[in-house]
Amino acid sequence: MSISTTAHLNFGGNAREALEFYRSVFGGHLVVVTYGDFGMPKELPDADKVVWGQVAADNGFRVMAYDVPSHAGAPTTPTAAATRRENGMTLTGQPFFMSVRGETAEEVGALWDRLAEGATVVENYGPTRWAPAFGMLTDRFGVTWILDVATEYAAA
Repeated sequence: MSISTTAHLNFGGNAREALEFYRSVFGGHLVVVTYGDFGMPKELPDADKVVWGQVAADNGFRVMAYDVPSHAGAPTTPTAAATRRENGMTLTGQPFFMSVRGETAEEVGALWDRLAEGATVVENYGPTRWAPAFGMLTDRFGVTWILDVATEYAAA
């Protein structure tokens, strides 16, 4: 049996924008299905919101997302500065981080540069004691990302 795991991100109305941004960073194919596509009357407020979306790239990147219905009380803006570094420790109230690991500092650095657009940098991308390169940021959608380069103890 073979399985795969894909992060499914929940947004408060901007899932399409987030998915389009992630596609611009990682490449791949974007699929977006709205509540209206699934039969919600077009005049209802959430009809144009994402009931399911995905970015899938040949390089292995994959993420899914949707918009929590507005009547469910979903936040419409990300929580600012939810993750920070202090005294060498990462402090956060978030239940997860997205991790992107590549083979070289250059290829991961190129992703970092694009993903950092409008982001809050938690830790700058660069060499560390445990990896050729590592960085952490919270993107403009409130998702915290760790980008690093694989090492012998952190092999894919």
